[in-house]
Amino acid sequence: MKPSAKIVTVFGSSRPRPGEAQYSVAQELGSELARQGFIVCSGGYAGTMEAVSRGAKEAGGRTIGITAHFFKARVNRYIDEEIRVKTWQDRLFALIERGDAFVTCPGGTGTLVELAVVWEMLNKNAIGRKPLVVLGEFWHPIIDRVREVELGHESKWGEKQDSLIHRAASPDDAATFLAEYFAKSKTQRRTR
Repeated sequence: MKPSAKIVTVFGSSRPRPGEAQYSVAQELGSELARQGFIVCSGGYAGTMEAVSRGAKEAGGRTIGITAHFFKARVNRYIDEEIRVKTWQDRLFALIERGDAFVTCPGGTGTLVELAVVWEMLNKNAIGRKPLVVLGEFWHPIIDRVREVELGHESKWGEKQDSLIHRAASPDDAATFLAEYFAKSKTQRRTR
């Protein structure tokens, strides 16, 4: 693994279990991200976090788990590096600060908060310009509703809100989009 490997923070539910469709998709996402050379960062516990970490590890990748004293759960066994913080809020912002990119899988209110905070931080340019991907169709109704409200409003970069989130149909689509995004960014930096 290159020392300059980009970190992709993955958000998702703690509920999916091995053998369930959401777990399998998250595991495939972890594998695809690792194959593209990314380090996978997650909340470090069960469900999507375990699945994406497992997929990355089984594909030879590296994983980071951001855990909090607030939760009583233990870190999953597929985490290479655990970063333990005190509160839920500390964990949320540590996940965001570590990420060079973000992928949001299906989830509950916690995942909704993570998606909304990253989206708003991108909208306000509080974390620079980083790619945010939603995997599958789960979040589409919420994104579409927010876009209806925001219709016509410009972001700080002069782009419509649509450009802040990439919709990925599959784990391969998500990983390929991120690899191409960073390859394009690298090329643009070299030509300046």
